Amino acid sequence: MAGTSSRGEEGKKKARIEIIPLIDVIFFLLATFVLFTLSLDKIASVPVQLPKAVDAPPSSVKDETMLSIQVSDSGTYYWRVGQSAAPELISASEIPPRLEDYKMRYASAPPRVLVRGDNRAKYGAAVMVLDEVRKAGIAQVSLETVATPTGK
Repeated sequence: MAGTSSRGEEGKKKARIEIIPLIDVIFFLLATFVLFTLSLDKIASVPVQLPKAVDAPPSSVKDETMLSIQVSDSGTYYWRVGQSAAPELISASEIPPRLEDYKMRYASAPPRVLVRGDNRAKYGAAVMVLDEVRKAGIAQVSLETVATPTGK
């Protein structure tokens, strides 16, 4: 019986997967995909009318009523109402009462505040000024993005 079982095992062949026809099929699919994508038309874009940039209309509020608070790198603040006035040096504790006074003094027009900074001003000091302006109830606040010399 031992001889019969060994003869049966010799007669079985192992199954083999031929890789060459598989590679041929993969290259055929790849070539078909490449040719198909090259034959596609380019996607047409939708024409869009973009708005043109225009200068802002002049504000109805005179520049002589706009408040400018400049923050310096040394922690000092400069207060100026209007474009022609000279900036005056103030401390951080003076900002809240001055903002209330400014809001009451120019109640006829909506109060506007411009927060400025010199070349090395700290961001935290500017945020403190913005917080005080918000606490005073002034809605029109702008940040100047160009650094100016201290006290100008």
